[in-house]
Amino acid sequence: MIVGVDEAGRGPLAGPVVAAAVLLCPEGIPGLDDSKKLSAKRRAELDIEIKARCRWGVGEASVAEIDGINILQATLLAMTRAVDALGFEPVEVLVDGNRLPRWRYTARAIVGGDALHPCISAASIVAKQHRDRYMVTAAREFPHFGWDTNMGYGTARHLAALRQHGPTPLHRTSFAPVAQMQLV
Repeated sequence: MIVGVDEAGRGPLAGPVVAAAVLLCPEGIPGLDDSKKLSAKRRAELDIEIKARCRWGVGEASVAEIDGINILQATLLAMTRAVDALGFEPVEVLVDGNRLPRWRYTARAIVGGDALHPCISAASIVAKQHRDRYMVTAAREFPHFGWDTNMGYGTARHLAALRQHGPTPLHRTSFAPVAQMQLV
């Protein structure tokens, strides 16, 4: 009953921050690794396999929550929601990073944990896939920003579109590049 937790989307200028919690199946899943080290195709395949064979939950913190309580607190909130979405009380939670939410169960923060613990690797994959799907869908509504390829990060294309079109409701107004555009 050891659950891995990781997040996706702390750094982008737009979209929610997403966390996932995964309890691996007893036989494990071969090929798990930090989601950033996997190809998009392999991540998608593993996401399907994890969801079919493991217990998992996803939690989000909205743009309004990010702007209201800051990205760190919003990330911890998304992690709490992800563990709550599992529907059971874990014996222990392993979290990628150096910070933990205030939980009633045993938890450890592990820097680089997504490359060390398969349950965190699985959570990394599920969180990234969930957030990427969200941003690809959002790109249909706001095509100028290139979110289907940059996932909301501050690429040259995204920043140029931000200057030309201004922020959308999905932009994080507490992040400097977006806040600066609102002052213009």
